Amino acid sequence: MTAATTARRVLLAAPRGYCAGVDRAVITVEKALEQYGAPVYVRKQIVHNKYVVQTLEKKGAIFVDETDEVPENAIVIFSAHGVAPVVHEEAAERRLASIDATCPLVTKVHKEAVRYAKDDYDILLIGHDGHEEVIGTMGEAPDHMHLVDGPADAANVKVRDESKVVWLSQTTLSVDETMETVDALKDRFPNLLSPPSDDICYATQNRQVAIKQIAADADLVIVVGSRNSSNSIRLVEVALQAGAGASYLVDFAEECEEGWLDGVTTVGVTSGASVPEILVDGVLDWLAARGFADVQVVTSAEESIQFSLPKELRRDLRAEAAAGESAKR
Repeated sequence: MTAATTARRVLLAAPRGYCAGVDRAVITVEKALEQYGAPVYVRKQIVHNKYVVQTLEKKGAIFVDETDEVPENAIVIFSAHGVAPVVHEEAAERRLASIDATCPLVTKVHKEAVRYAKDDYDILLIGHDGHEEVIGTMGEAPDHMHLVDGPADAANVKVRDESKVVWLSQTTLSVDETMETVDALKDRFPNLLSPPSDDICYATQNRQVAIKQIAADADLVIVVGSRNSSNSIRLVEVALQAGAGASYLVDFAEECEEGWLDGVTTVGVTSGASVPEILVDGVLDWLAARGFADVQVVTSAEESIQFSLPKELRRDLRAEAAAGESAKR
């Protein structure tokens, strides 16, 4: 082998890291703290990333599991994963000022569920049992919804009318696994209706495509992300399926292990959709210190989508700006 073929290198996936929905949710908490002062309460983790949550806690955010943990008349922010209608009702009963940071792509799935339930369809929601997004979506139409947790679970589904069945999905799943589940469902229900547009979010798909492009050439893939992040876990799975020699999930660079680099010449690096770039930089520094200083960016897509802040926060920010202008006159 020549020196060129044995040189250590890093293939850095692009796009990676923050998606528009995560960026919107994190900025929502930061702006709320600036606007209203600490503390601001957040129901569940605003996004599934340990570093992000810890950073916001230091700024004055208080994370709770349930609405009844928030003091009456306080401000509560709902996470990017979405909540069921009953959570909005609970917040209203406690006279909480709620700010809904649900990702607009998750909201789209919620609206689809409401529409198909209104038309009396059985809705087959492809997703992982217990995930916050799944709980929120199922809460929109509990009497019409059936959870399908992977292709094997398709055999367990029972519907009222096989001519009125539609599938929806959790937005952060593996595209390949989702379609495998859809195929299994179509074998059982030939008239199964598909949603009007793909439910899996653009960022999830883009990050999976990017790591597929790298994985076949990588002896090792390091995915930066938290263990409760569905889309980050999927990236590890997709990397292995696409041919990576090994793949590991880490929150921080210090979780990387020296032994992973034994016999390795090419390392692929990417990050989940809720991961700030500072954490990727930490992994790249760790690799550079061990001889992997040659970083080659592999770009598979460009992303330019942005979402506006929640309407409740925009309203109060506008009111403050208007008051400031009035005071100047």
